[in-house]
Amino acid sequence: MTRLHLIRHGPTHAKTMVGWSDLPADLSDTDLLARLSGHLPQDALVVSSDLIRAADTASAIQGDRHRLPHRAGLREINFGAWELRRYAEIEAEDPVLARAYWETPGDTSPPGGESWHQVCDRVNAEIDALIVAHPGSNLIVVGHFGMILTQVQRALAITAEQAFSHRIDNLSVTEITRMPDNWHVGRINHLV
Repeated sequence: MTRLHLIRHGPTHAKTMVGWSDLPADLSDTDLLARLSGHLPQDALVVSSDLIRAADTASAIQGDRHRLPHRAGLREINFGAWELRRYAEIEAEDPVLARAYWETPGDTSPPGGESWHQVCDRVNAEIDALIVAHPGSNLIVVGHFGMILTQVQRALAITAEQAFSHRIDNLSVTEITRMPDNWHVGRINHLV
């Protein structure tokens, strides 16, 4: 069995939709980062999205653990033309599309961006590749809100709408175990 410890990167403080934009994380709370690192298994491998906010968060909690190369497939949702815009602005421009994207996630995508199904396919492939490459390991995967929700949805076998009802705070831990025939979900959005 492979244990996934999914960590959401440190806060960017952006009040807009941040997907593939490479904004840095605020990692000034060194006490919290130390507690988070201490909470995670010492024998774990550390991997992150290639976006700076995730990569720097991974470096801040890595300690003496072995680091795997960054993986672009672990990125946040690609919001396309909605990137770095406020939801209210997007909704005012196209209320039907904006509401459909969040209220009935699936094949709807922002202009030039990804649908929820595309995000799930991308992230699932990356997580599956990590599990195959490192069977029986503890994996600390530092990524993003959407990335983590894809795995919550898959592991719990729930709808996207149900997955979106879960809160995923910055620097929280979501624990999922991949067993030979099924998934087991431990804590979701655990704050240390």
